[in-house]
Amino acid sequence: MTTSPNMPGYKLPVNPEKNQGKLSQGFVTPKQDRIPQVHCVPARRVLPIIFIPGIMGSNLRVSADRQARLELENNIAWRPDNSSVTIGQYNDKPHERQLRLDPDVTEVDSYDPKNNPTGDLNESSDRRNKNIIYGGGYRGWGQSDGPLLKPDPPGVKNRRTQNQKARERGWGEIFYGSYENILTICESKLNSAFTGGVMDLYLKKNIEGVSPLKWNAHPEPSMAALDEITMREAVKGCWFPVHAMGYNWLRGNAESGVVLAGRITDLINKYVSDGFECEKVILITHSMGGLVARGIVHPEIGKIADKVLGVVHGVMPAMGAGAAYKRMRCGVEGSYTGVASEITAGVLGDNAADVTAVLANSQGAMELLPSQFYGSHWLELKRDGAIVKSWPEKCPYEEIYKVRGKWFSLLREQWINPAGAKDGGFLRASKLLDEARKFHEKIDGTYHMQSYAHYGADINRKAWHKVVWEVGGGGELRDPESLKTISDNRKGSLQVMEPRFEKGDRLTSPYRLNMLDAAEPGDQTVPLHSADAQLRSGKFKGIFRQVGYEHQASYSDPVVLASTIYVLFKIISTMKWPKP
Repeated sequence: MTTSPNMPGYKLPVNPEKNQGKLSQGFVTPKQDRIPQVHCVPARRVLPIIFIPGIMGSNLRVSADRQARLELENNIAWRPDNSSVTIGQYNDKPHERQLRLDPDVTEVDSYDPKNNPTGDLNESSDRRNKNIIYGGGYRGWGQSDGPLLKPDPPGVKNRRTQNQKARERGWGEIFYGSYENILTICESKLNSAFTGGVMDLYLKKNIEGVSPLKWNAHPEPSMAALDEITMREAVKGCWFPVHAMGYNWLRGNAESGVVLAGRITDLINKYVSDGFECEKVILITHSMGGLVARGIVHPEIGKIADKVLGVVHGVMPAMGAGAAYKRMRCGVEGSYTGVASEITAGVLGDNAADVTAVLANSQGAMELLPSQFYGSHWLELKRDGAIVKSWPEKCPYEEIYKVRGKWFSLLREQWINPAGAKDGGFLRASKLLDEARKFHEKIDGTYHMQSYAHYGADINRKAWHKVVWEVGGGGELRDPESLKTISDNRKGSLQVMEPRFEKGDRLTSPYRLNMLDAAEPGDQTVPLHSADAQLRSGKFKGIFRQVGYEHQASYSDPVVLASTIYVLFKIISTMKWPKP
């Protein structure tokens, strides 16, 4: 019996999920065959890595009743990897988008080959998840050692392939085309860091001995390069299975935090019941997933900070983003932000009416709006470059989001409920905004004690910190707030008119209002101003302010991947395992 993956001889098949791989079965050979039979006992310790995606990064399905009402062939509500379905959703009317992306009838489209919840008798769960293919591989490991993404050995009942195991880990719950790189590199490099005592070549060239400054680390707090001894000790005798956990991003992030906290607890218990030593997990997040993670560790929401060793926050809108307001007034921008945003613009909507029909009914989306901690006067009206008026003075919820009938209001009431849903409309949207405000207040300042962050600080990837309307035409502006909308092209261009003045005055010609392009550094979605709240908090172990990538594609950027692997080694090295 050995724990070495390189011991010469016949390696016996092992099922690591039974008795922690301590049992195996040998075979009879001719007397002259002196080659030993080797039973490799998997490492006893398991430290799962949990990836939590951003908004629109989790795949959703609708209920059977809603599928029938929409006359859909399957129950896909949102699955950007499935182009055959996605393309057909581009031309959906606002009421169809509202019905399909309804938080009350949607859930995460999880992998379940037994019950096959695809809404299509001709589509198996494996077929729906056919794009989930693990091609990362491992160095030095046999067919079935430990909790790796390896096919079950021959003879195992209900034998599974490595791709099926990846799907069981939730890899099919998320936008795989956007997140494959981070899942694969974590799975392969953490579990094959050293083979035969030799460090993996990628780690040797890109991580070991490299100053974090290479990845645009902020000097405060300072971070030192990793040495080989630290890296070797960090991963010694431990597995790092990578899981993904989707969530219903249409619902509130506090609710998602509670749900995922429960799933994480169940996962830990599952590894323990399989005979492994498993106490904590590490969270890697993208965008809104960071807000969910803050809910997971919050003492009044998820309540499992003690089960989380550390958190890596990627491109998190820590205080919200001006882009959320912009998109509900102008639609989702497309072409210049990459393929993922093209999909989002096509399916969610490239105009305000389409987007409002979905996001005005989604508490999760509301929680991406600039919060009360974002600052004042971020919504501006300018004329000839000079500020005429700006909002809010104190509270964006009361001064912008819940204001009715103003040209600058977040919500155009006729766009909120095109499907005529019961209890829908402005009052329901206002209640969701109230809940979003409560969530913002609750998580303010809440970060795990061992948190790291990376985000865009790129002046060439401009984002909306300030959202600016430029006014032209008309006469002298007497009262900017009283302007009445007479036309709206739903893409950021309005015609407005001043109301009738006091007796003796006359109406002027219409004013033209146009929303200006983003102008501040960021990642084309999250402005540096919001992301830097993490730096200003003083609660992070390390911060990377980076350039060169777009928001949704951040985890495909080599610098982001390298800095994330570096941070994972830093976090793993702090794990205090009980003495045997």
